[in-house]
Amino acid sequence: MGFDDEIEIFIKDYVKDLHEGTASIFAGAGLSIPAGFVNWSDLMEEFARALGLDIKMESDFVSLAQFYINENRNRTKINRKIIEEFTEDTEETENHRIIARLPVSSIWTTNYDELIEKTFLKQGKVTDTKHNIKQLLCNKPKRDVVIYKMHGDVSDPSDAIISKEQYESYHQTHEPFINALTGELITKTFLFIGFSFTDPNLDYVLSRLNFRFREEKRLHYCIVKRHVLGDGLNPDQASLDYNTKKHSLIINDLKRYGIKTLLVNDYQEITAILHEIESRYKKRTIFISGSAEVYDPYTRSDAVNFIHDMSKQLIKENFRLINGFGWGVGSSIINGALEAIYSNPLKYSELQLVLRPFPQFRTESEELSELWEEYRNKMISLSGISLFVFGNKNENNEIIKAKGVIREFEISAVLGNIIIPIACTGYASEIIYNTIIDSIHKYYSNPLEAKSAKSYLEQLADCNTPLKAKVPILINFIKTLTK
Repeated sequence: MGFDDEIEIFIKDYVKDLHEGTASIFAGAGLSIPAGFVNWSDLMEEFARALGLDIKMESDFVSLAQFYINENRNRTKINRKIIEEFTEDTEETENHRIIARLPVSSIWTTNYDELIEKTFLKQGKVTDTKHNIKQLLCNKPKRDVVIYKMHGDVSDPSDAIISKEQYESYHQTHEPFINALTGELITKTFLFIGFSFTDPNLDYVLSRLNFRFREEKRLHYCIVKRHVLGDGLNPDQASLDYNTKKHSLIINDLKRYGIKTLLVNDYQEITAILHEIESRYKKRTIFISGSAEVYDPYTRSDAVNFIHDMSKQLIKENFRLINGFGWGVGSSIINGALEAIYSNPLKYSELQLVLRPFPQFRTESEELSELWEEYRNKMISLSGISLFVFGNKNENNEIIKAKGVIREFEISAVLGNIIIPIACTGYASEIIYNTIIDSIHKYYSNPLEAKSAKSYLEQLADCNTPLKAKVPILINFIKTLTK
């Protein structure tokens, strides 16, 4: 889908922050509610009733929690309610899954539930959750992401931040969290997601944001749904006019904290934006599939030099390469990539080269073929572009197409990767080219992109031009796809 200019600029900048390791996410209640967890109104309804109040007439739920504690001199029922409502076995949303796939090193949240942590674990990532001060003092080894739960966790409901008194003393009781958040707000770009201007936590979160740097604040972003006539908050035109006006005033006030608001018409657009961020990020990572026992119709020297130069130039264009060390191809990819990296280690990084040699022995629980299938899926899922070169092997003294390369094409297509076969190298690459060229719109959905892709793929299939001449063609093609 198309996005307006402000969202386009945000996506471009946020993807850059992801590549630089300076992107973070702050998740509010709106991220968990679609998964089946309660909102603040539902959480506090029972306690409002006990106080003789109508929950529909209340908006300050933090004060409501305080009133209940004042009246009962304990919060046992509130603790039990937190456990009941936030330990349900719910399924994560697509937004959770996308966030867990993004290479963010930290997540901040005011939510009590454990859905974020569980989603990261499903993605095979090591999480280091911090929901009390003691946990800030030690770090989990080999962690992939730190999850800061600044208002507590369902596993320890008695310490969950919920009452007005707790919020008022937070700067003293949880000063290390404030300091950690302040540091990240200075060094990272935050995307606030799942917050609404009726969320009681938002004002408290903003009060802890870094306001000490005034004119030198880092720019952060918040995605918010526009008010629409007929939704729950806007039953008539008068309500819509009032809420829209208040909306604009609050959006302007957020600028004091360095937060730019991005408006969407419905919540599905948030998922679309997150998908686009993931897609554009992954397009900077290229999976190179190939194997070669022979290099016909080229000499071995020409073929090896081509793969070497191709990898070298892709690194210099700041792409990341993933390779499974294919026979006859992997060494050239490594050599080309490392030559570029070591030529300017201050500009290029070894992190741009990801090598995943295939396992050679079965495990106690899995056959080798099953391991390879799982391995291929994991490798390809890290990328957004799949590049295919040669693709042949020796079987019983006969040169045949490499079935593994064909399988990697099939997986790439299912995962939605951009498919680029260098068909002039023949074998599996040529078969892949013939498969997609006549149904190009199936693999390149954008009509203009499909037309351009067809032209580039035909140039890469032309055996009448030298193999080394394919490198600039390939680089220009990929740059048009990722600009």
